[in-house]
Amino acid sequence: MPTTRTARYATLLAATCALAALTLTGCSGSGGKGSEEKPAQTGGEGGRAADTPRMKIAMITHSGEGDTFWDIVQSGAKAAAAKDNVEFLYSANKEGKEQAQLVEAAIDQKVQGIVVTLAKPEAVGAAVKKAVAAGIPVVTINSGGRHSKALGALSHIGQDEAVAGEGVGEELTRRGRKKALCVIHEQGNVSLEERCAGVKKAFQGSVENLNVEGTNMPATTSSIEAKLQTAKDIDAVVTLGAPFADATVKAKAGSGSTAEVDTFDLNAAVVKSLKSQDVGFAVDQQPYLQGYLAVDEIWLNRTNGNVLGGGKPVLTGPAIVTAKDVPALEKYTARGTR
Repeated sequence: MPTTRTARYATLLAATCALAALTLTGCSGSGGKGSEEKPAQTGGEGGRAADTPRMKIAMITHSGEGDTFWDIVQSGAKAAAAKDNVEFLYSANKEGKEQAQLVEAAIDQKVQGIVVTLAKPEAVGAAVKKAVAAGIPVVTINSGGRHSKALGALSHIGQDEAVAGEGVGEELTRRGRKKALCVIHEQGNVSLEERCAGVKKAFQGSVENLNVEGTNMPATTSSIEAKLQTAKDIDAVVTLGAPFADATVKAKAGSGSTAEVDTFDLNAAVVKSLKSQDVGFAVDQQPYLQGYLAVDEIWLNRTNGNVLGGGKPVLTGPAIVTAKDVPALEKYTARGTR
C-alpha cells in the first residue's frame, strides 16, 4: 500500500542522517532557510568530500530520449558522487542489447562499481553476471527487482512495481472509475508490464493496455487521442512515466474525452498539472533517492563493507500524491530533485 507522506519523510530523514554520519557532522529535522531552498551540497559548497580514495562508478540505464525521469535519477547520483569523492559516469540505451554492451564497456574501463536497470533482464543479465564475476559490485535500480539477487547484485533500489500498480488500481476504484487505459511507452519493459498488471489486479473496473512509441511524443499523443476518440467509455488513462501525462492531457483535449489522466512519476510539469487538476494523481517513486542511494551503497560497500537493506530490496515508493501535496513538492520539482 502507498505510504503516507509523513511516514515516508520520517523514514527518509532517518536514512539520510545515517548515511551522512560517515562524512558530515549533524543532521536536523528542522533545517534552515538554506536547507529548504537547495539540496544538501557535499564535496563542494557547504560541505567537504569524503577523504576515501577516488573511485569510478558507472550507471547504465534503459532511458529513452527526452525522459526527464532519468535527469532526476542522475541528480541524486551526482550529489552522492560529490559527497563520496566518486567519478560518476552515465550512459543509456533503451535497447537491451545495446545496454548490455554499455555494461561491458564499463567493465573494460575497470570501474569500481556499476549501477544498472533491469528493464530487459534477459538481454542485460549476462553482462551483469560478468561484472560481478570480475569483482565489481553491482546495484540494480528502478526496474527488474525480482531478477536482481539471482544476477549477484548487492541489492535493488526502487519500488515494487506490482504493488505500485495495485495502489493505482485501488485509487481508481476509490474514485469511482469503471474503465482504464494503461499506456505502455516501451514494449518489452518488464517493469511497465508489471505496473499495468498490478492496476488490472486491484482495479474493480476493466483495464486495457495501449502500446505507444514512447520516444516519439507526437506519435504517442496521436495514438492516445485516436484511442480516446474510438473508446468513449474510457474514464481513466494511466500513463507510466511523467512525460506521457502531458501528452495524454493534450490527447484528451483533442479527442473531447472526459477521462481522468493519472500517472506514475513526478516532474515539474506533472506537479503543475496536479495543481490545475489536469492530472488527478501521481505515483511518486523518488528517483532522486534511487540514484543517490545506489552510488552511496557502492561507496559504503567498498569503504565499509555495508549492504543496504541486508541485500533485500530497498523501497523508495510508491506514494500517491494529489493536488493537496503540491505546496510541499513545487520547490523540489522546480530544482529537479523530485
